[in-house]
Amino acid sequence: MVLWHVIFWAVLIILLICTEIGTVQLVAVWFAAGGIIAFIGALFGVPFYVQIILFILGSLLLLLATRRITRRLLRGHRKIPTNSDRVVGQECIVREEIDNLRGSGRVHADGMDWTARSTDDKVVCPVGTVCVVEEIQGVKLIVRPGGEPASS
Repeated sequence: MVLWHVIFWAVLIILLICTEIGTVQLVAVWFAAGGIIAFIGALFGVPFYVQIILFILGSLLLLLATRRITRRLLRGHRKIPTNSDRVVGQECIVREEIDNLRGSGRVHADGMDWTARSTDDKVVCPVGTVCVVEEIQGVKLIVRPGGEPASS
């Protein structure tokens, strides 16, 4: 057993685990597992080039073996609709001029007043304009003009 081989793999495993914790994207976990396999090889005194091969093969085999399961798990995390999502696609009325460049705008939609921004930075929507809600970003409605001016 060569001590620096063991230390090398131990440090690499720790760095890969810290990377995985920091990214939470299931990227480094497979390489950390491959590092554990190579670490065990180092404990048994196998040559360093064999440890490298163990690391690469172990990482790739674990990645390929669990890829389908991991993809299915990650795909299952879809956006959970909330009550506010019901305004998407509905018409709303501009209560305060929407000007993305000034960062201003309010609309009335679904019985509530919302901060609003236009889908196009060049479009300014005056008070009374009927718009259609395209999406929600945080607490702002993203709208596009979509009708005749409403009577006040």
